Amino acid sequence: MAEIIKRNKALAVSPLKVSQPVGASLAFLGIDRAVPMLHGSQGCTAFGKVFLVRHFREPIPLQTTAMDQVATVMNADDNMIQGLATIAEKNQPALIGLPTTGLSETQGADIHGLVSQFRAQYPEFDGIPVVAVNTPDFTGCLESGYALAVKAMINVLVPMGVALAANATGPVAVKDAPTKQVNVLAGSLLTPGDLEHIKGLIELFGLRPVLLPDLSDSLDGHLTDQEFSPLTVGGTSVSEIKTLGEAAATLVIGASLNPAADLLKTRTGVPDFRFDTLMGLEAMDAFIVALAGISGQPVPEKIERQRAQLQDAMVDTHFMLGFARVAIAADPDLLYALTQWVTGMGCEVTAAVSPAKASILEKMPSAQVKLGDLEDLELAAREHGVDLMISNSHATGTAQRLGVPLLRAGFPQYDLIGGYQKLWVGYRGTRQALFDLANLLVEYGHHEVPVYRSIYASHPGELAHATPETRPLH
Repeated sequence: MAEIIKRNKALAVSPLKVSQPVGASLAFLGIDRAVPMLHGSQGCTAFGKVFLVRHFREPIPLQTTAMDQVATVMNADDNMIQGLATIAEKNQPALIGLPTTGLSETQGADIHGLVSQFRAQYPEFDGIPVVAVNTPDFTGCLESGYALAVKAMINVLVPMGVALAANATGPVAVKDAPTKQVNVLAGSLLTPGDLEHIKGLIELFGLRPVLLPDLSDSLDGHLTDQEFSPLTVGGTSVSEIKTLGEAAATLVIGASLNPAADLLKTRTGVPDFRFDTLMGLEAMDAFIVALAGISGQPVPEKIERQRAQLQDAMVDTHFMLGFARVAIAADPDLLYALTQWVTGMGCEVTAAVSPAKASILEKMPSAQVKLGDLEDLELAAREHGVDLMISNSHATGTAQRLGVPLLRAGFPQYDLIGGYQKLWVGYRGTRQALFDLANLLVEYGHHEVPVYRSIYASHPGELAHATPETRPLH
């Protein structure tokens, strides 16, 4: 169990985290014909939109209630109600997401009560779901805001199962007829490329995946006939979300979505399978076994071959990765996934930093996890040594000062083309990530391969008592 070290300073010197409203907006962007409207100032929305546009390199539909100085002090209720009415009348969205910001939270806005007022004043828009979620940006991070939005969507859109409504004593599985549908609660650690691969794996077992949310269909970087749409183009439809209770099972990827999964299971009775990560051989084996069990089909030969390819890549790269010192900074789910992956290949995580606390951090395979920013990562890396960093584009300057290469992961990635689409999960994704990591170490010459004296000793028995030496790769 890792030791969680709390913050010891009152400000972020080199910011790492991305705010909760951006995370909630990202979740809503995975719903077809949806639009997030942030309850706050224009600057709150514009700042988040800059990161989303630079990361995905796509036009991002975001709206704002545009709270100004007077509305902030006096009353911003009319801003929100009028904003909802304007969007509903002008764009006819399938869903409106309503995250709060630090400004509206500090003001004390009751967004759920305001949605009720909107319904009373504009009954003609009752057919348009409004999902309100409290996401102050002075706490949490992108991951927690994303998870709160997913839970809120389940709460608003997924009806209670028929069997559950009749049996108030507790949840039971609703299985009136066999179904091939499989729900996937997709965590914020997954890229559109990851989600596309996961859907493909599920389909290989003859199952039909329904993702909540599905960024692989809305933000995968594809051209459309429209130059710009005020609503999302692609993603999971609201009608599909309402059918989550009809699935054979739910796959939950990312520990941050466990509260959302608990709500879905309580509401529908659909059994679930939970995975903290899909990086690495062991994690993927568990995922494939679950799919085989749900479908009742054997593992396809294509997947067996991908597994064998990963095993070969692990053999090819272990000399470069063994004993490599790695510093990682990311949101909790991604931090755990990356740490589990590199330590499984023999790397040593000398510095691990998360912008927010989460229960998954206690399971980290590292001695300590610091709650902080990139300055904390830099200080720890200098103290304990580092050969390579893994983090988002905010860490570019930190890596340059440390003189080590940076493997970009997470959000945002604004100085790398196609980073949003990179495949990390599955046997294929893990294999490519191993190649990328090993190539960086070789190219920059920061790693040394252990050589045991006993290999060259005359007596083979000395191997058990060998003392490691090192020699540079180059």
